[in-house]
Amino acid sequence: MVHKAFKTAFPYTVPVFAGFWFLGLAYGIYMNVSGFSFIYPCLMSLLICGGSLEFVAVSMLLAPFAPLQTLLMTLIIQARHLFYGISMLDRFRGLGWKKFYLIYGMCDETFSINYSADIPMDVDRGWFMFFVTLLNHLYWFSGATIGGILGGLIHFNSEGLDFVMTAMFIVIFLNQWMKEKNHLAALIGLSCTLLCRVIFTADSFMIPAMVCILVCLTALRGTIEKEGGPA
Repeated sequence: MVHKAFKTAFPYTVPVFAGFWFLGLAYGIYMNVSGFSFIYPCLMSLLICGGSLEFVAVSMLLAPFAPLQTLLMTLIIQARHLFYGISMLDRFRGLGWKKFYLIYGMCDETFSINYSADIPMDVDRGWFMFFVTLLNHLYWFSGATIGGILGGLIHFNSEGLDFVMTAMFIVIFLNQWMKEKNHLAALIGLSCTLLCRVIFTADSFMIPAMVCILVCLTALRGTIEKEGGPA
């Protein structure tokens, strides 16, 4: 049962592997050229399950000590995980000890796979999601660690490396857009984000945008599901 779940989960994570290794290498090199030993990207990629936060953490570590600002920034950047967690409540129910790692290791890409994957009836759902989470976690960890080591051997202009996360999210969005026939949910996300970006500042629009998206998707859930969109 465990072996079959692994074989089923692995193909779903191959695209993530390609993205995570490039992003991880870029992050590890970025940390190194910023003056940090490879130990930093190694431990941070292992303990912090949030790639965008890890990129921002580089500037936080270089800035003057400001714990309150760091806490608020972390909450803003990772606030979307609150909504991920709400969406996964039913899927994580009854999974025993695996549930704790699934909660801890959930990132954007892992959530996307575990939420939308069509798991065969003869494959254990808990083990499938566990291996998706574990594999994605290992991809990021290994890429960041190797990047941190290579960063000490390769010297080049690192300006623009922090843009790789933005590029990754754009690719994920386009992939979801092409996958779904009904684009209402995506259009709601774009509209709410743009509206909140106009109303609020660039540093504080994330949480209002998430709340707005949640309210709109909840209100239009019946219409979206009826037209074949994501649940």
